[in-house]
Formats: sequence, structure tokens, C-alpha cells
Amino acid sequence: MWVVVPAYNEAARIGDTLDALARQTDLDYTLLVVDNGSTDGTSTVVASFAARSPVPTWLIHEPQKGVGAAVDTGFRYAIAHGARLLARTDADCLPHPGWLAAARTALDRGAGMVCGQVRARRDEHGPVGRAVFRLLVAIAAGFGRVRPAHRGRQFRAPYRMHAGNNMAITAELYEQVGGMPRRPSPTDRTFLNRVRRATDSIVHSRAMVVENSTRRLRAYGLRRTANWYLDRGSGALSPDPR
Repeated sequence: MWVVVPAYNEAARIGDTLDALARQTDLDYTLLVVDNGSTDGTSTVVASFAARSPVPTWLIHEPQKGVGAAVDTGFRYAIAHGARLLARTDADCLPHPGWLAAARTALDRGAGMVCGQVRARRDEHGPVGRAVFRLLVAIAAGFGRVRPAHRGRQFRAPYRMHAGNNMAITAELYEQVGGMPRRPSPTDRTFLNRVRRATDSIVHSRAMVVENSTRRLRAYGLRRTANWYLDRGSGALSPDPR
């Protein structure tokens, strides 16, 4: 099992993410951070963590901008170095301690891909902000289920919104579907639909919990954040709000 974390200018947050990964109940994995051209101290934070990490921790660089390219490079690097199971979270997220154990359990039981719950980080917004985040995710999930592009006989599994920052997949299936689209966000729905065309073995695990950054809500505002989660992109705004 390898855990891949794409990162771009995350020096202020990635330390908390790495600490959360170090607190996993399942420590039988290799951690790989993919620095996507950061201009801050992201790589320095990762190197400092690697010196005290309870798991093998590697750092590679992907110059092609975009989370899709970073994830794809990381997954393919892991596969080339023997990974059979792959998991991903993002450098501004906090996986709960049982996150990886739940992912492994689902994959060991035959799932090709497994995803879990995404909650708002408690240190970025108060109760109102977290409630708005939950509402936006629910609206996007509902929109995804009725959207014509997500329905049809070509899909072997029903649509259910899965966040890329909380997913795991077998190496075999990842290669079978052609990998993550090598482009900037959003990439998650495109990748999910690639998987849905290939298999019906997609599982949702309530035990896989990741706390997601809500900074997009602060940077974009409610309306533009809603457009983002409805897969309409960032418009004139940066796809990587900092």
C-alpha cells in the first residue's frame, strides 16, 4: 500500500496532513509526496517530516502543473516501485486515524475502488461555515446523480460523488482505466466515470473519513464555490486558492 499526496505551495498546511498520516492505525504503507512545482517551503517541510516519519516517506517532483498530473505521476511511480494498492489524500486535508485501515479492508474484500466521507476541517470555519460546506457537497452530489453526462448504459455502476482527496484503488484498476486525467482540477468526476465504465466494484466506506479544507469557500464565496462543486470550474479564479 502506498499513499500519494500531491502538493503545491502547501508549506503552511502539509505538516498537519503528514502528522495525521503518521497517526494512522495502519502504518504498513509507503508515503509519497509529489511536489507540483511549489515555490515555498513545501519540500523542506516534507524532508523534515521524513527524518522522523514512522513510515517510509519519499518526495518526488512533477513540473507539469495541475493536480491531475501530480496524482498520475505519483500513482505510476508507486506502481513502478511495487505498489498493489494506492490511496490518495491532499496536502490540506486531515485523514482520521482509521482512514487507511478502512481503505485497505475494503480493497482486501474485493473492491476495485473505495471512497469515503469528506467533512469540513474544524480549524478553518465555525459551525456555520461547516454547515454550508456540507450543503454544497450534498447539492453537488445530487446534481451529479441526475446529470445526463453521468448516466447511460456505458456505466457499470451508479453515480455517487467521490472526492479525490479521499479515495483508494487497486493498481491493476488504475492502469486499466488509463489513470487520472493529467490536467488541473477538477479531475475527480472524469476519473470516477472512467472507473464506472470499467467496473461496478466501487465501494463507499463510512469509516474512511477525511477533513477537507474549506478555504475555497473563503476565497471564492458561496456562489462561485457552488459552481466549482457543480463541476463548472473556477472561471477567472485560480483553481488553487491559497
